[in-house]
Amino acid sequence: MTRYILGRIVGILGVLLVVSIMIFLMIHTIPGGPFDNMPTTAEHRAIPEHIRQKLLAKYGLDQPLPVQYLRYMGNLLRGDFGISFRYGEPVADFIARTWVVTAQLGLAAMAIGIPIGIALGILAAIRPNTWLDYLTSLLVVTTFVTPVFVIAIMGIIIFAVKLQWLPSGGWGEPRQWIMPTLVYVIGIVGGLARYTRSSMVDALQAEYVRTARAKGLREQVVVFRHAFKNAALPILTLLGPLVVNLLMGSFFIETIFRIPGLGS
Repeated sequence: MTRYILGRIVGILGVLLVVSIMIFLMIHTIPGGPFDNMPTTAEHRAIPEHIRQKLLAKYGLDQPLPVQYLRYMGNLLRGDFGISFRYGEPVADFIARTWVVTAQLGLAAMAIGIPIGIALGILAAIRPNTWLDYLTSLLVVTTFVTPVFVIAIMGIIIFAVKLQWLPSGGWGEPRQWIMPTLVYVIGIVGGLARYTRSSMVDALQAEYVRTARAKGLREQVVVFRHAFKNAALPILTLLGPLVVNLLMGSFFIETIFRIPGLGS
């Protein structure tokens, strides 16, 4: 078991190393540089060449690529993520200042979305071909084909501009939390309900469920104690990738709703 765990850890570290090299090379293959199109504050013209060269030297971008990569990895292992070109502060300080807001948004959305998504999936599985099953399928398809930023913009137009029920952005008061959290929840509910329904349908058709029903057990006991207990494991494996995808989606949500989180 120890050898297996160590092998998995080494494999993960190898994958991370390869991915970091690929991303590093992809960024450097993009034409231009970070200061090529940076305007001056006075006349909005491109910065002079000698200033651009000084900036490249300041950030070590004039070094050969292997040197840049080794320096980047060394700094990364020490917790030094560099300086933000946009904010002019260390990236580590920016993360320390903003991760709490992103965590609040994500945890609030998951606390609401995960129970709703699982409940809808279970209800759709035990009542197939009903209006609830069709409504769940419609929600799943809608969330899959509609990008999160489109849902966010539609929410702003409807609830902030037209109805004026909620503010269009910000994170200073509870009313400003409602709309971005709901947009986040929609993304959770759709995918989780679909996966839960699929797992529950398979579990409800298993032999042990038929045996439980043949013994005369109540339907609630059959569904939750027998079927859902075995269907929960595949659902739990979905939560890891779901959190990663939602973290990426939160950057769009935070930008659109002007939330001072990691995506700002």
